[in-house]
Amino acid sequence: MNRVVITGAGVVSALGMDLNTNLNSLSEGKNGIGPIDFLNAERLSVRIGGQIHNYNPYDHFSKQENSIYDKFTQFALIATKQAVSSSGIEFKEKDSSKIGVILGTAGGGLQTQDENYRQVYEEGKNRVHPLIVPKLMNNAAASNVSIKFNAQGPCFTIASACSSSNHAMGQALNLIRSGVIKAAITGGSESMLCFGGIKAWEGLRIMSKDACRPFCQTRDGMVQGEGAAIYIFENYQNAKKRGANILAEVAGFSMTSDAKDIVNPSKKGAARAIFGALQDAKFNTEDVGYINAHGTGTLANDKTECAAIKEVFKNHTKELMISSTKSMHGHLIGGTGAVELLACLLALKNNVIAPTINYIRNDPDCDLDVVPNIARQKNVNCVLSNSFAFGGLNAVLALKKCP
Repeated sequence: MNRVVITGAGVVSALGMDLNTNLNSLSEGKNGIGPIDFLNAERLSVRIGGQIHNYNPYDHFSKQENSIYDKFTQFALIATKQAVSSSGIEFKEKDSSKIGVILGTAGGGLQTQDENYRQVYEEGKNRVHPLIVPKLMNNAAASNVSIKFNAQGPCFTIASACSSSNHAMGQALNLIRSGVIKAAITGGSESMLCFGGIKAWEGLRIMSKDACRPFCQTRDGMVQGEGAAIYIFENYQNAKKRGANILAEVAGFSMTSDAKDIVNPSKKGAARAIFGALQDAKFNTEDVGYINAHGTGTLANDKTECAAIKEVFKNHTKELMISSTKSMHGHLIGGTGAVELLACLLALKNNVIAPTINYIRNDPDCDLDVVPNIARQKNVNCVLSNSFAFGGLNAVLALKKCP
């Protein structure tokens, strides 16, 4: 079974438009959440989000490209360009069939769908652009990345709500491990910050109107964000041979289904996924120093996740550091696991543990070391990244330092 490492990373989020800016923002505990600004936002009751402000698509794409790229595709392409550049990997024609593209998203081209529904139903237009379908389909980002970078291996999109990115990266790991491909462009992208996107989530009554406060006793809901994070997963031997800068080793992955409730999380399902990732990575519980938590800031999710962590780690729980970076960049739904993996790289490469900001008061049900408000300098060798989604879909990645 091949070892798999990360050799490149790219990201766009409310915390910045490149990798270093995002890493610095996570280290500084920067808050990227603020007032949202888009058409009809004044009609919403929730008016905050992790929006990428001052974004001009024409700074990155031609007029023709913008006519066929939804914003979630644009974000994925920008982040992929960064990841490929930082990796130094070359897409040679003879090897292109061994390069895969596996991405996660939940809303896909929701911006396109929202805008065209508005034009047809509100403005009474009788025609839409002829390429609306390939613009809004969930596989649009993956397909356009494949086209742009001549990656001719397996190319597909996973849509499993908030676990989409972790599921995608887990499949990339397995395909490289098994030798089907030698490298993958993987991660996730999401842009649901539009009137229809927020209005739908408002109906669930799990959105905060002022801030995302994971694990805090005063937490009152999640806050949405947007953006993309893309990574180059690569066969370890190939990466070493070409002298690549290895950011971390992807040591394990696990996925489970609660098979219980469409919205309420299960401690047992989450615990099984965490334990499965440890087993796959061959980690002992004492090996893990940090967990990037799912930590949405909702009452049920945070309480359940903490209970699941205690169930698995038992006495070692008090030695663990956990944090939710959603407090800074918001919840990117299908893209969230990819953006949150940055905190794992930050811990392994820079020995910096990103904080959980906006933390005010301890909750007895979440009485773990949540690294409140201020980043911490700490050497860790093994980390986990949790994603738990509506539908009871759980996906956990295990990473470690690579000598």
